[in-house]
Amino acid sequence: MADPGLTRWLEQHTGEAPLALRDRVRLHLRTVARSGSVAESLSQASRVALDAVAAAPGGGRAIALDLLAADALITLALLAQAESSPALLQEFAASLLREPVGTP
Repeated sequence: MADPGLTRWLEQHTGEAPLALRDRVRLHLRTVARSGSVAESLSQASRVALDAVAAAPGGGRAIALDLLAADALITLALLAQAESSPALLQEFAASLLREPVGTP
């Protein structure tokens, strides 16, 4: 996550979150290439987090932080979209539902 704009945006919107959750969100965000808007980067990172949850054998408490990070990332993606282009929020949200978990 080398994009200073994305880093600044994320810090502004997650500063009050628990440190462990902020760290896990940043971990998943570092795994995606910054190729579009803040909202797109966050939604890609949420997919990575959900894929980690889906791939975890047995589930349980071991996946809790990744599941919380996925939730936070998708929520942040929707917030970023609403801030940058509210008219496209519904289309953006619908696009997030089209790709099933576990797909490349």
